[in-house]
This record gives sequence, C-alpha cells and structure tokens, in this order.
Amino acid sequence: MALQSKITVYVALAGVFAMMGGIVYYASLDNAGLEQVEIELSSVTLKEINTVDNQAKFDVTFLVKNPSDKTLTVSQIDYQLYGDGKLIGTGLYSTADVSLPGRAIFYSGAEIPLKNIFVLSKSETNSEIYEDSINEKFISFSAEGKITTQTAWSEIDMNFNTGN
Repeated sequence: MALQSKITVYVALAGVFAMMGGIVYYASLDNAGLEQVEIELSSVTLKEINTVDNQAKFDVTFLVKNPSDKTLTVSQIDYQLYGDGKLIGTGLYSTADVSLPGRAIFYSGAEIPLKNIFVLSKSETNSEIYEDSINEKFISFSAEGKITTQTAWSEIDMNFNTGN
C-alpha cells in the first residue's frame, strides 16, 4: 500500500510539472507576434516653459503599430530623446500601474499614438541644450530605447531606434 501511494504522488508531481511546462510553452507562442510591433517617434512639441523652476515640458508622441494577429498592450516605453543628434534627456511612458484591461488595446493592424510628457530641467551641464530646446532650434528629433509589450500570457522587451 505504501508503494502505491508513493507512485501516486510521483505521478501527480509529474502531471503538475507537465502542466506548468505546457503553460510556459503556450505563453511563448505570443512572442513572435509581440516582436513584430513597430514604433516611431511621431512628434515632439514644446508644451510649457516654467522660468521659476527652469523646466520645460514637451509632448512626445510615439506611433505604435501592431502588424501581427495578436492583441497586445504597451506597458512601458523607456527612451532617450535626441535633438539634431544631441542627447536631450531620458523619458518614460508607463502604464505599468494600470491593469491590462485599462490600457490602450492594440488589435491586429491597429496604429495608436501614445503621448508622454517629457520634462527637461536646466542645469549647468545642459544649459546649452536647454536653451536650444526652449527656443525650438532643433530641426529633427530622434529616440532610442526599449518598448515593453504584453499579451495576457506573455511579455517582451524590444529595443528600438526611431526619428521623425
């Protein structure tokens, strides 16, 4: 009787591990669709200048496209913003604290602009870049960074490099 109960436990454990492996495999099927996401820097516009705090706020808009057949969301875009090839600073678009159903949903073929407020603070090390930014002297902007996309089962980080 003791041998039969040990075999039952081993079979149950093997079944649990097989089920966990199946879940991991099923979740990995979404990765190919998540890797197809396209992102481009759509616009960078000066929104507000605060002369008291020496800060400027910019609207940074990324156009995210989903050419795959998977429905997904974007939880984070971590980026470095460049003006005419000069690093202006780093920014973060994040909906990580918003539950999956509350985020923008990218159905197959969807193109959705995602806006972010980029804050540039003036300091001794970046005063020239700050002045060029608030005087709108930059002709072209570009961004590079990492975008995090998710489905109900999977999440993937993908590097990007884009300019407008």
